[in-house]
Amino acid sequence: MLWMMHQQAPPIRSVAVFCGSRPGHDPAHAVAAGALGTGLAASGIRLVYGGGKIGLMGVVADACLAAGGDVIGVIPEFLRAREVAHGQVEQLIVTDSMHSRKRRMVDMADAFVVLPGGFGTLDETIEVLTWRQLGLHDKPILVLESGNWQRGLRAALEASVSDGFAAPETTALLDYLPDVAAVLQRLTTAPAAPATPSARL
Repeated sequence: MLWMMHQQAPPIRSVAVFCGSRPGHDPAHAVAAGALGTGLAASGIRLVYGGGKIGLMGVVADACLAAGGDVIGVIPEFLRAREVAHGQVEQLIVTDSMHSRKRRMVDMADAFVVLPGGFGTLDETIEVLTWRQLGLHDKPILVLESGNWQRGLRAALEASVSDGFAAPETTALLDYLPDVAAVLQRLTTAPAAPATPSARL
């Protein structure tokens, strides 16, 4: 019966990508972001992202659009100028706060992919990880290992477990994948989780 339920589960059709509004120092980050955007388009998976046209956000969106992909940007009103809202994204959702931005992105996504980024990227990642820990959703959270960026995130999460502030099984709530090909493989083979009741977030 469980095998039949897995076979009948719908595929992942929409992915929220968390990434920096800056490109970072390592050019490999932009290369990975572009490859992910192109790969999402080729796989028929919609990109949901932060709505900006600068940094890695702009790279992943530009690549997805150039490859004919479906892109939705979600950006708070107060950040439209600072993160320079992407003018070529046909579906640009403007929210009234950072929290409502994250909530809309979670609502529209079947899975999450974390690329390198700054405090905002870490905030988004920790929030969806916490929500999954609390049972508010069961959507995959995939961290792309690009350079050494993910090393600090991984160390912080593992320290929470080793210091007794999180259960050991919580480390299985997100996956670290070595390259874009592995991310796309996971997205195209994993079933989508059940929809999240947005009122719980």
